[in-house]
Amino acid sequence: MDLRKVFSSSIGSKFLIALTGLFLLIFLVAHLAGNLLFIAGPDAFNEYSHKLVSNPLVYVAELGLLAIFALHIVKTVGLVVDSYAARPQRYAKRKWAKSKNDRSRKSVSSSTMILTGTITLLFVVTHLLTFKFGAYYETSAGIRDLYRLQLTVFSNPGYVAFYVVAMGVIVFHLWHGASSAAQSFGVNSPTWSPRLLWIGRGLAVIIGLGFAILPIYTFLLNTPPRGVISI
Repeated sequence: MDLRKVFSSSIGSKFLIALTGLFLLIFLVAHLAGNLLFIAGPDAFNEYSHKLVSNPLVYVAELGLLAIFALHIVKTVGLVVDSYAARPQRYAKRKWAKSKNDRSRKSVSSSTMILTGTITLLFVVTHLLTFKFGAYYETSAGIRDLYRLQLTVFSNPGYVAFYVVAMGVIVFHLWHGASSAAQSFGVNSPTWSPRLLWIGRGLAVIIGLGFAILPIYTFLLNTPPRGVISI
């Protein structure tokens, strides 16, 4: 069997998109768990961050994550381009799915996957430039003070708003991704398919809310209570 031909087909491409999407979802859950240590205070957060970045395997993990992310993008764009090439003339009227039993799977989230995916990509680049390659503060212990960096970044209400809106877009992207992945993996059981679908969608909402809480919480830490003058 020629795997290259299999994964170049429409079905194979959808499977790879679903598989890479699943890996990215797992990464987001782990990343959120680590980031929530910010609430535990600077010592816990900076110690966790230092152990993570000082592990030599982190470079292997980052390269693997980059490859997965790139494959997800390339396969998605390729599938959309092939779809447009197969039907150069647009539909006269777009038919939206009115219920879960509707044969049409067209929805707002499914029709904006490229848009939400592009916004997500721009957010990831901005996030990396801001935090991974951003200003370098150092603690008294001689390790990077990411806690202080986060306090500084999220003292800007504009960045907080940008971050929260981006999380909403990502939830929108993952919401349809959960449905599409279930179909691509061939989960058609009337018992398990709806459950897995809502587990995926539930994770999407939890991830979005979890990441959105952090900038809001950090901004409130930067904001002194009414009647208190910060020095």
